[in-house]
Amino acid sequence: MLFIHYPKCTTCQKAKKWLDSHNISYTERNIKEENPTLDELSEWYKASGLPLKKFFNTSGMLYREMGLKDKLADMPEEEQLKLLASDGMLVKRPIIVKGDTVLTGFREKEWEGKLI
Repeated sequence: MLFIHYPKCTTCQKAKKWLDSHNISYTERNIKEENPTLDELSEWYKASGLPLKKFFNTSGMLYREMGLKDKLADMPEEEQLKLLASDGMLVKRPIIVKGDTVLTGFREKEWEGKLI
């Protein structure tokens, strides 16, 4: 299982504590140092069944600075995926990738249902 996170993110820290407290093993990846690639994002997006917007860190400074709230609706999916692949700070975190299961953000109930 892959755990993609930003170590300074408090939500990511909570998620990591939750994984550790449930003895769930994972491979860590710092999203700032190793941003997901276009291929990875495309694959995870398809596997997740989530709307692409769920992969964007909508509360992040970069998202707001770029005015993406108003731009994403008219932007083709391929362009959105390329944008996500361009900077890890645009990507919602943490991300869990376990086979066909892809989770974005940390919602304890959802993680319990999918990972335990």
